Amino acid sequence: MAVFLHRLGRWAFHRRKTVLFAWVAALIGLGALAGAFGKDADAQLSIPGVESVTALETLDERFPESGAAGASARVVFAAPEGGAITDPAYRAAVEQALAEAAAAEQVAAVTDPFERQGVSPDGRVAYATVSYDAQIDEITDTAREELLAVADAAEDAGLQVEFGGEATQAVAAQGAAEALGVLVAMLVLAVTFGSLLAAGLPLLTAIIGVGAGMAGVLALSSVVDLTSTTPTLGLMIGLAVGIDYALFIAIRHKEQLAAGVDARESAGRAVGTAGSAVVFAGLTVMIALAGLTVVGIPFLTTMGLVAAGMVGVAVLVALTLVPAMLGFAGDRFDRWAVPGLRRRQAALATKDSAGTRWARWVTRRPLPVLLVGAVGLGVVALPALDLRLGLPTEGDLGTETTQRQAYDLLAGAFGPGFNGPLTVLVDATDAADPEAAFAATAAAVGDLDGVATVAQPQPNDAGDTAILAVIPDAGPADAGTEQLVHDIRDLRPGLTDDTGSELAVTGNTALGIDISEKLGAALPVFLLVVVGLAILLLMLAFRSILVPIKAVLGFLLSLAATFGALVAVFQWGWLAELIGVEQTGPVLSFLPILLIGLLFGLAMDYEVFLVSRMREEHVHGAAPTEAVIGGFRHGARVVTAAALIMGSVFAGFILGDDATVKSIGFALAFGVLVDAFVVRMAIVPAVMTLLGRRAWYLPRWLDRALPDVDIEGSALERRTAAVPDGELVAAQR
Repeated sequence: MAVFLHRLGRWAFHRRKTVLFAWVAALIGLGALAGAFGKDADAQLSIPGVESVTALETLDERFPESGAAGASARVVFAAPEGGAITDPAYRAAVEQALAEAAAAEQVAAVTDPFERQGVSPDGRVAYATVSYDAQIDEITDTAREELLAVADAAEDAGLQVEFGGEATQAVAAQGAAEALGVLVAMLVLAVTFGSLLAAGLPLLTAIIGVGAGMAGVLALSSVVDLTSTTPTLGLMIGLAVGIDYALFIAIRHKEQLAAGVDARESAGRAVGTAGSAVVFAGLTVMIALAGLTVVGIPFLTTMGLVAAGMVGVAVLVALTLVPAMLGFAGDRFDRWAVPGLRRRQAALATKDSAGTRWARWVTRRPLPVLLVGAVGLGVVALPALDLRLGLPTEGDLGTETTQRQAYDLLAGAFGPGFNGPLTVLVDATDAADPEAAFAATAAAVGDLDGVATVAQPQPNDAGDTAILAVIPDAGPADAGTEQLVHDIRDLRPGLTDDTGSELAVTGNTALGIDISEKLGAALPVFLLVVVGLAILLLMLAFRSILVPIKAVLGFLLSLAATFGALVAVFQWGWLAELIGVEQTGPVLSFLPILLIGLLFGLAMDYEVFLVSRMREEHVHGAAPTEAVIGGFRHGARVVTAAALIMGSVFAGFILGDDATVKSIGFALAFGVLVDAFVVRMAIVPAVMTLLGRRAWYLPRWLDRALPDVDIEGSALERRTAAVPDGELVAAQR
């Protein structure tokens, strides 16, 4: 593979204008398709086949006239302090606003708060439910705009008007905060290369790749439903790995230019060696992300495939566009030196680097380093024992959003459980007395602990099915509400025996609980599939049994520590204000399984780039300890820079307002930095030193069975060593 990539790199260097034109054309073409066919990423987090989803489908079938299974919104009105919403002037303003809402596009029905007990006990707050005749992903922007516009007249009358509910959700825009991570990445690149031109190259190629990839994702949104988090995740991953992969090749090119290699030949060798590591690192990440398909959850499958596609684009950019841009730079790759760094760059060429000195220190005391690193990560991981999962609610949004303000008004006026109502569906088609079954179910549910109120059963026109609206005592994210859902479902056998009816619990709160449990059950299978495939891939790359096992065990340590940090910050509230977390609660239900896919792949990036340099030294005859030190001599600086870049890009998303994106950004930034600096830069060299030559053990029968992919580029080195540069250049033209 190294020989093929060497040729590809030389070709891209020589045909740089063609390669650049092809990528720019792809960017423009995909951008045009995205503009013509793309749509908002507004698919909902749902899992076919679970009780809450099946109950929603039954609601749609049995209550077609009410739009019970369609999207809904809430309009919340609040009178000024000391005022009452029932005052004639305020009531008239509310009624006018609701009349306008009823006339809005796609609206099926609007409740009257004065007739449906929608006024708070203190008389200050009232709410109306707006039901749509369409699902959430079918609500148009015009329908949302018309709903929000009904606030104008009521606000002119002195009322506060806020909106909540799924139908008001819109795609969160990317803000300037995310650009901060890119700025930090540019600073790290400038320090690493000491040249603005060299520093700008990985950033430029990553931006082109991300632009093309994101345009492709948005173009596919016309035929594939995307959640609002999916494009952000793709952007996050694509930008981080795009910069890193370009960095790995560019820094190898810089080293070879300093050694006197011709620019075109250097680009070819950089792609042939570092590019081989890029291919294997990228494949590992893609396997981990594509492995999300085994979970069988549509929205998670889409997330994984989109992120895997972005990684694939980053690999293609690194192998083609990066050497093409190196061709434009030519022999003056280091032009536009960064002031003040020239002396540092000169010192790096003549003295041992900090990475080399660190490796020597670790290899002299490997066991203490291993114990301190493992025990330290274990302590950080302890909060993970209290991990609770759930879906985000409007209470997790920023306080400036209308959804959060509506949430707070309702919680204060009607109690915390009002924002997490449960819908109990009673199917009495087989009951001898449906009305008695409805009443018995309402009474049984009302007697449970944790229930604030149970509304009167609402039967359908056929009289064989009814809906019970249940308000819990606790908020939607509280453990007490989750327990209540299970308690209601536990009533099913007894009620079926007594009345012949069946009950099911649905609603957004129940849906979140079902999703969390489904994801929890899928975790072991997913972990087994992804880790198993990755071990095989790493075994193929490193020709070793122990190195892949060590890599996976190190990843599990960093993953546990990341879960511990997530619980401490987002669930317990430690340092939450520092990163703008306004509301603590359960960890996002799909985040653990998403983190396993993302962090495993990204952690293996550093494993591949660092250990592949150790293997190069080993293949060339170095002693075990010297191979470890040699790997750090060549790989520590690039892995350090890559981890800082990737961590900075992810950390930039912590500064946004979206609680979901904030938690993903925090987890990825923390996980990447811990894995790079504690596991890969400390525990890995310690373990490799302790293992010695045994680290590279592979049974002969397995060695013969595995294809030789030559990730360290030994075949390429033999070839280039046998032919002088001038003859090699002439032979390959």
